[in-house]
Amino acid sequence: MTSSPSDTDAHPLHEHADDVARAVGGEALIEADTVKVRVPADAWVSTHETARDELGLVFFSFLSAIDWANEPAAGESLSDEVEERYELITTVADLAEGRRVTFSADLPKDDPSIPTLIGVYAGADWHEREIAEMFAIDFVGHPGLDALYLPEDFSGHPLQKSYPLLSREVKPWPGSVDVEPMPEVEPSAEKSAESAEAP
Repeated sequence: MTSSPSDTDAHPLHEHADDVARAVGGEALIEADTVKVRVPADAWVSTHETARDELGLVFFSFLSAIDWANEPAAGESLSDEVEERYELITTVADLAEGRRVTFSADLPKDDPSIPTLIGVYAGADWHEREIAEMFAIDFVGHPGLDALYLPEDFSGHPLQKSYPLLSREVKPWPGSVDVEPMPEVEPSAEKSAESAEAP
């Protein structure tokens, strides 16, 4: 089912969104001219196989995650309660018309694992390694979730909302901007500056 700002407004992406949602068995939403389709985690691989093989979405563009949490370790809590979870997001596209689709699946905080996509899109390899390192999401079947960025002895996963950031404990996110007052000019210095400008 496609959601839109108004049921009476025809949106040029509705038909495309409905076709994709129907093909993969998901729920479509159009946000800012982007088709987003939510699918169950157990359909993650089959969704991407359908996208590639039946919908022509052969270009793998993006894979990331969002940690939805009500109580972050540092910074302001969300104004509204959310269902705590990880949301995994991919964007794939065709090469002829440039149509893009973003797929998302929710993973529980207590078992954030999902089958790897590298058998469908080889380009998912490094993206999955990054997410495993930063969020502690396990991509089952991935041949090597080795760290990309952090040293071997690093402890924790920095993009989890539960990860304490010392800089944010000192100055909470987003932090107020420090604005230093302009130095006051002494009258004698002001007169010498004026006389230097005179011809």
